[in-house]
Amino acid sequence: MAVERTLSIIKPDATNRNLTGKINAKFEDAGLRIVAQKRIQLTKAQAGEFYAVHKERPFYDELCEFMASAPVVVQVLEGEGAIAKNRDVMGATNPADAAPGTIRAEFAESVGENSVHGSDAPETAAVEIAYFFSGLELVG
Repeated sequence: MAVERTLSIIKPDATNRNLTGKINAKFEDAGLRIVAQKRIQLTKAQAGEFYAVHKERPFYDELCEFMASAPVVVQVLEGEGAIAKNRDVMGATNPADAAPGTIRAEFAESVGENSVHGSDAPETAAVEIAYFFSGLELVG
């Protein structure tokens, strides 16, 4: 399996509850390395640009409001099969469907406030990483 990089966002519901360390431990325990990380406050416009792929969906405005409601932690995870591994560690979007031990099963409050975001494909990961980080910030 190839070494990949993927974007991870620890969302406002998790940062508000001071869960960053516990979530990062799950990534690291799964063999993922954090090669870039920063805590930022998105504006609604920045969240809207990042989630533009969902612009026509009914939850788009609510998602943008939520993502701008409190700080988030954006990070780049690296490892063998990092995209799939990250998605496994996160668990299903709906916490009721998430496997025990996953981030969403343990920490998500709802489908909308599900604690984490992760890239879904190599192409998406490249675009998402570049949205938040310059090449100089990726120190693996």
